[in-house]
Amino acid sequence: MSDFQEQLANLRRRIAKIDRKYARGAGKPASVAAPVPANIDAESPGAEPPEAWPWEEVENALGRHYETEKLYERHRRHGSIGIADLEGLPQNLLEPISNGEVPSVAPSKWCFLDTETTGLAGGSGTYAFLIGVGRIAPDGFRVRQFFMREFGEEASLLSALDEHLKQFDVLITYNGRTYDQPLLETRFRMMRQRPPFGAMPHLDLLFGARRLWKLRFESCRLVDLENQILGVERQGDLPGELIPYFYFEYLRTQQIFRLVPIFHHNAIDILTLACLTAIVPWAFHPPGQAQFSHGAEMVGLARWWRQAGEFEHALALFRESLNRALSDELAFRTLWDVAMLEKKLKREHAALPLFTELASARNAWRGPALEELAKYYEHRERNYPMALEMTLSALDLAPSEALRRRAERLKRKSGVCHHISRLL
Repeated sequence: MSDFQEQLANLRRRIAKIDRKYARGAGKPASVAAPVPANIDAESPGAEPPEAWPWEEVENALGRHYETEKLYERHRRHGSIGIADLEGLPQNLLEPISNGEVPSVAPSKWCFLDTETTGLAGGSGTYAFLIGVGRIAPDGFRVRQFFMREFGEEASLLSALDEHLKQFDVLITYNGRTYDQPLLETRFRMMRQRPPFGAMPHLDLLFGARRLWKLRFESCRLVDLENQILGVERQGDLPGELIPYFYFEYLRTQQIFRLVPIFHHNAIDILTLACLTAIVPWAFHPPGQAQFSHGAEMVGLARWWRQAGEFEHALALFRESLNRALSDELAFRTLWDVAMLEKKLKREHAALPLFTELASARNAWRGPALEELAKYYEHRERNYPMALEMTLSALDLAPSEALRRRAERLKRKSGVCHHISRLL
C-alpha cells in the first residue's frame, strides 16, 4: 500500500470513528453546531478550545450559504504574539514592504484573507468552498468564514463576501497574489459578478517572508514559519493536500462535522497571517528601526534594499550581518556583496581589502575576487605584473577564455614595460 493510500485509509477510519460518536447530531437543518473532533488539541498553542462551531444560514438576493465568526479574545496569545498587540500596530507599517503601494491605513481597515478550495491547481473548475476573512477588532481578532454547502450556493457566498469586504481598505494574503485572488476573480466572473479587489491595495506577505527568511529556513510555508517564528506547534492539523478530499466526502455524506478540521485549519492560517504581519513588515523599515534576531535575516533584507536602489541601507545591513552568526558560505557571499557595492559606489579603498581577503582564502568567490584585483591593478595602479599574477591565479581556479585573453594582454603589457625600463 502506498503512503497516500495508507493516509486515506487512516482518514477513513478516523471519519468512521467520528461518525459513530456524533451520529446523533447529524442531519440538522439550517443552523448546525458542529463538535470539534478529539484529534484537535485544544491545549496546544493557537488551537481552539473544544467548543461548537455555530453556523448560521444566510440568505440574500442570490440564494443561501453558511457563515460563522470566531473571536480570538484580546487576552489570548498566538505563540509569541499577543492578540492585543495587533490593534497597536502603526498605520504606516505596510508602506516600506509594499514599496509605497499600501498607504497609511488603520489596522482595523486591514483584512486577512485565505481560501480552501476543491483543488490545488486552480483554473475555472476549481471552487473556493470556504473563504475566511480576518480583521483586527476592539475585542480581539475576528475571523468570519463563508461556506457553501453545495456548488449552487456559490453566487450567494461571493455576493456576501463582496459586501463584507467593503468595510476594508487593504487586502493581506499569503501567496494570494498568485493563487487566492486570481482564483476568486475567476469565480466572481463565472458568476457574472464584479470582483471586489480592484480598489484594494494588496500585500502578499509571502514575498516579504521569503526575502527575510529564505536564507535561514528551508521552507517559508505559512505553517513552517508559524512554528519557527511564532513558536506554535499545531496539533491535529489537516494537511492542505487532503482538504479537497474531505470536502468531496462532505458533499457525499452531507455531514458538516467532517469539515471541522478544515474550518479550524483555515481560521488558524488567518490568525497566523495576522501575527506574521506584526513581525515581517518591521524588517523593511530603515535599518535603524528594523528588528532582527538572526544574521541571515539581515542579509536577506540587505539584498532587498540593494534591489530597491537603497545602497547605503543595504551596506549597513550587510556589514552588521557579518558581526552575527553566519554560515561560512553565506559570510563569504556577504563579503563579496559588500565589496561589489563599495566598488559600485566608487569607493575602491573600501572594496580592495575585501577582495584581498576573499582572494586569500578558499571559498566560492575566490576566483571572482582575484579577477577584480587583476582589473584594479591593471587599470588603476598600472601594475601589470601584479595584475598578471592575479589573473593567472584566477585561471588556475576556473579557466575561461576571457581570463586567457586577459593573461595574454597582460603578458604583452608586462613585456613592453620591462623593455622600456631596460632602455631607461
